[in-house]
Amino acid sequence: MSNISDINVKTIDGKEVKFADYQGNVLLIVNVASKCGYTPQYTGLEQLNKDYGSKGLKVMGFPCNDFGAQEPGSNEEIAQFCQTNYGVDFDMFDKVHAKGSEQHPLYDTLTSAVEPQGDVAWNFEKFLVDKQGNVVARYKSGVTPTSSELTQAIEAQLAK
Repeated sequence: MSNISDINVKTIDGKEVKFADYQGNVLLIVNVASKCGYTPQYTGLEQLNKDYGSKGLKVMGFPCNDFGAQEPGSNEEIAQFCQTNYGVDFDMFDKVHAKGSEQHPLYDTLTSAVEPQGDVAWNFEKFLVDKQGNVVARYKSGVTPTSSELTQAIEAQLAK
């Protein structure tokens, strides 16, 4: 099992944070994009944030332009888009590469931690991380945020 606690990331407004700061919370890490067929999943992600945030779930959006150049904007433009169109209140982060030679260390760990291993295939893939920072599950883009498959897994992790 791979742990992400030692990895640093930047918030969308440029603050450096370490995943260790999120210990004790269940994390749902998602590579997001503003111009994708899956972009409406922001609604479901925000619903998860509302439903489970007070119970210890942290939804984390990582903008990524690796797939069909569907996230061309600056961090500022992305934040504005998410707020205006989807009322996003969950944590958003600096744009990252989820695959390729410039792959962020976070995605290097995520994509090798659980089955199916290998590169992220498209926007809105989801990774579930337990309260200790261990990557426990991976969901393809087509699994919607509010699907029973995902919400049951979140509830099981929150109950631990």
